[in-house]
Amino acid sequence: MLLRLIRQHLQPYRRAITIVVALQFVGTGAMLYLPSLNADIIDNGVIAGNTGYILRHGGLMLAISLVQIACSITAVWFSARTAMAFGRDVRASLFHQVGGFSAREVQHFGAPSLITRETNDVQQVQMLVLMGGTLMVSAPIMMVGGIVMAVHVNAGLSWLVALVVPALALSIGFIVTRMIPSFRLMQERIDEVNRLLREQITGVRVVRAFVREDRETKRFAEANGQLTDVAISAGRWQAGMFPTVMLVANVASVAVLWFGGHRVQTGQMQIGDLTAYLSYLMQIVMSVMMATFMLMMVPRSAVCADRIIEVLDTDSSVVLPDVGITSFSEPGTLRFEDVGFTYPGADVGVVRNASFEALPGQTVAIIGSTGAGKSTMVNLVPRLFDATAGRILVGGVDVRDLDAEALWSELGLVPQRGFLFSGTVASNLRYGKPDATEEEMWAALEVAQGRDFVAAMPEGLDSPIAQGGTNVSGGQRQRLAIARALIRKPSIYLFDDSFSALDLATDARLRAALRPVTADATVVIVAQRVSTIRDADVILVVEDGEIVGRGTHSDLLDSCQTYGEIVESQMSAEEAA
Repeated sequence: MLLRLIRQHLQPYRRAITIVVALQFVGTGAMLYLPSLNADIIDNGVIAGNTGYILRHGGLMLAISLVQIACSITAVWFSARTAMAFGRDVRASLFHQVGGFSAREVQHFGAPSLITRETNDVQQVQMLVLMGGTLMVSAPIMMVGGIVMAVHVNAGLSWLVALVVPALALSIGFIVTRMIPSFRLMQERIDEVNRLLREQITGVRVVRAFVREDRETKRFAEANGQLTDVAISAGRWQAGMFPTVMLVANVASVAVLWFGGHRVQTGQMQIGDLTAYLSYLMQIVMSVMMATFMLMMVPRSAVCADRIIEVLDTDSSVVLPDVGITSFSEPGTLRFEDVGFTYPGADVGVVRNASFEALPGQTVAIIGSTGAGKSTMVNLVPRLFDATAGRILVGGVDVRDLDAEALWSELGLVPQRGFLFSGTVASNLRYGKPDATEEEMWAALEVAQGRDFVAAMPEGLDSPIAQGGTNVSGGQRQRLAIARALIRKPSIYLFDDSFSALDLATDARLRAALRPVTADATVVIVAQRVSTIRDADVILVVEDGEIVGRGTHSDLLDSCQTYGEIVESQMSAEEAA
C-alpha cells in the first residue's frame, strides 16, 4: 500500500525526482572519490615530503567537496518541494474523498479517525518521501560504491565487508520486524486519544455541569497511558538500532586496523590505502545507518499508508449518476414509494414500507417517539443515505437519477443539530445563497425570528460566530440555521426537529411567519411536539420505522392510538380538542 500510494501521487513529479537522483548520484560519487584522493596525498605527498603535490591535490579535494555540497543542498531543496507537494496532493485526495462520503461511511470510520488520517498519517508518509529523496537515494549508491572502492583499494580485506554488511542487515531486519506491530497499534491509540480529546472539548459544559472532571481525566489518562506504553515499546526497539549499527561498525574498524596493520607491516598495503579502506568501510556503515534511519520510518509510514488507502479505496454508498437529470417533471413534489432503509448487518430496517406524497403548498408533518426513524426518512431525501428499498422522487424524478446540484437546489434542509461554521453571521447565511444581499439576509432572519438578537449584536451581520456556533444559544443557533435554509427559497423545505430548542411563543411566531413564505413550497416538518405540527395538512405517525397513521390532527385523535398517546402525554384534553 505504501508503494502504491507513493507511486500514484508522485507521478506528476517524475522530473523533479529524476533531478534529485542525478544530483545525489553526482554528490555521492564525489564523496566516494575523496578517500582515494586522500590516500594518494598520504602516499605520494606526505610520505615523500612533496608539498606541491599536497597543495595541488588538496585543491582538487576542495573543489570536489564543493561540488558534493552544492549537489546535496540542491537535492534537498528539490526533495523538500516534492515531499510538500506530495503531502498537499494526498490531503486534497482524502478531503475530496471524504467530502463525497455518505453519512454511512463517515460513521464507519468516525470523525476522529478521519482527522488523524488527514493530518498525522499524511505527515508520516510525507516525511518518508522527504527523507527518501535525501537518504534513500544516496544510501544504496554509497553502499555499492563504497564496497566497489574498498575492494579496489585492497581485495585482501574484502572478506571484512562480506561479514559486516550481512551482519548489519540481519540485526536491523530483526529489530524492524518487531517494530511494525507496535507502530500499527500506535496509530489506533492516537485515534482513541483524538476521539476522547474531541469529545471532552465539545462536551466540556456537560462535564462541568455533572462534575465529572475526575472521571474524564481518568479516561483521558488511561487512553494516554495506553498510547505511551505502545510508544515506549516501539521506542525501545528503535533505540536499539543505532547502538547495534555502531557496535558492528566499531568492531569492523578495529578489525580493519588490526588486519590492515599486519598487511602494511608485510608490505602488502600502503598506509594511504589503509586510511582509504577505513574511510570506505565507514561510508558503507554510514549508508547502512542512513538506511536504518529510513527503515525506522518505513514501518510506521506503511501503517499510515494502509489507513490512507483504506479511505481512498472506500466508495460512497451514495453513487452519483454519470449524467444526472437536471429538470423536473413535477417541480416541488416529494414522493416516497415503499421506501425502506436498513443499516449494513442489521436484521431490522430503520425505515420500512414508507409511502406518502407531499405537494407544493402542503405541509406534511412526521411525528413519533425517539428512534422511530423520523430523521432517517428526512435524511434519505437529500441522499445523506440512500434508500435500500423502494424509491424517493423529487420533482417527479428518482433522487438517484438526479444531478446532485439540481437535487440540492430544490431542497432547503435544516438538520436536527443546526451546525454553524466559524466566521460571521453573514458568512453562515451565505452558505445558503453565496450572493445574498443584506436585505435578503435580514428578511430571512425576520421570518426565522432571529432579527432581534442579531441586530443586538455589536457588529450585526458581521458579528463573529465560533466553530459550531458555541458562542450563541441553542435556540439562536436553530434560528440562524432556519434563516440559512430560507434564504435559498427552495421548492421543498425539510425541517428535521428544527424547532425543538425554541420556546412555545417563539415557535408559534416562527411558524406563523413561515406560512406566507412557504405558501407555494412543499414543507416537511419532523417534530416531537404536537403543538408544532397540529396545524399541518397531513400528519404522519411513525412507529418502529413504519407509518402507522396519517391524517389531520383531529382525524388522528380518533383513528390512531399511537398519536393519541403522544397527544395525551403532552397536552390536556381541552388543548387537544
